[in-house]
Amino acid sequence: MSTASTQNPVILGHSNQNGQLRGPVGKPAGGQGSGGGSHQTQQPGQMKQASSTINNGTGPSMFSLFFEGWNLTLPPKDMRMRTSDVTATKGNEFEDYCLKRELLMGIFEMGWEKPSPIQEESIPIALSGRDILARAKNGTGKSGAYLIPLLERIDLKKDCIQAMGIVPTRELALQVSQICIQISKHMGGVKVMATTGGTNLRDDIMRLDETVHVVIATPGRILDLIKKGVAKVNQVQMMVLDEADKLLSQDFVVMMEEVLSYLPKQRQILLYSATFPLSVQKFMNSHLSKPYEINLMEELTLKGVTQYYAYVTERQKVHCLNTLFSRLQINQSIIFCNSSQRVELLAKKISQLGYSCFYIHAKMRQEHRNRVFHDFRNGLCRNLVCTDLFTRGIDIQAVNVVINFDFPKLGETYLHRIGRSGRFGHLGLAINLITYDDRFNLKGIEEQLGTEIRPIPGSIDKSLYVAEYHSENGEEVKL
Repeated sequence: MSTASTQNPVILGHSNQNGQLRGPVGKPAGGQGSGGGSHQTQQPGQMKQASSTINNGTGPSMFSLFFEGWNLTLPPKDMRMRTSDVTATKGNEFEDYCLKRELLMGIFEMGWEKPSPIQEESIPIALSGRDILARAKNGTGKSGAYLIPLLERIDLKKDCIQAMGIVPTRELALQVSQICIQISKHMGGVKVMATTGGTNLRDDIMRLDETVHVVIATPGRILDLIKKGVAKVNQVQMMVLDEADKLLSQDFVVMMEEVLSYLPKQRQILLYSATFPLSVQKFMNSHLSKPYEINLMEELTLKGVTQYYAYVTERQKVHCLNTLFSRLQINQSIIFCNSSQRVELLAKKISQLGYSCFYIHAKMRQEHRNRVFHDFRNGLCRNLVCTDLFTRGIDIQAVNVVINFDFPKLGETYLHRIGRSGRFGHLGLAINLITYDDRFNLKGIEEQLGTEIRPIPGSIDKSLYVAEYHSENGEEVKL
């Protein structure tokens, strides 16, 4: 597996609110642990970056493949084990959907070899033009499920916005737009634009003065651009709501209704999410025409994520976290708190313990949020402390441990938090620090999600959450 440097290009002080903190140089507190040694020492080049494979050094990081006359540059093959969340397919291939050759080239260069279950169910229906209501687990390929048919239906002869993807957070908008750009790069000029709140409106207006085919946006900003007459959506043929339950909650539903009022009557609407409350049902009944319903949620939690709780007092939480850092084999971790203030306080504590740490929350300046998201995604730091801002759709393959420093109150929030690990059928660990006040909430969430959160053992088996364990031992676990 490739390595990533932990030397940040620019690390400002805590008072600068840029979300990047460094621990003191040298060995972190805690030393070697009994669970496989300390894997938290922040030395340059030691941390494993988000990568689609485990590189054993026998070949280059990229290689060229001449496939049916196509000269493709593919990422290394992903040798990590995967659970049935993504492997229980019908055996379809992307070629079966009669996609444009140029789109297929982009799909294969992303390292997507075969469609996941949600992609198998969704892509042919979306290509037919039908509305879709789809439920699938976090991290099982929902973005590809709607971006592939969306791009296939783009007509490059038309210089107008033809498709929109609406997402609830700025970070998710940047992530989805980047995937869209990557898989469309051979298509000869598909123009993709991300537009979110917190950025310069004038820049967006100038960008929309040029050709744009696909817009990935947060609700408030796209509505603002539509109302100003800058974003002309009268020829939009497809609108996707990713994380639809959040977009149709009280926070956004009024804006979503208004955005929809500007679209042509004959348009396709695709709704994707892991959870679907009554608000989604109401919206579906009002605006979708005989939608095709997909439900791949026989169980709610990912098969590859093992869940534990540690019973602690509030004062013991930081000590417990320090112990986890020293004993777990962490590739990257995301640590959740219930408020922005607690995020910053905990990040400062972690840096004082000797561990490099980033933090992110909604009250930060947008450029700092973008920087933290980009740098953490690229493996420049092992630990990220955040609020629930980071629970929606964020896909960072290297994250194998999620820690709920503060336990959430809602089962839906818990589900989205732990879904940050174990992405695309891989292994992950979710550890919850539970106080006396959380005890009933823990039981309630177990019952609501139909899952088991077990007491944390003295030593956690590496095979439960370390991908390299299976690769090194040639084992495959079927979950």
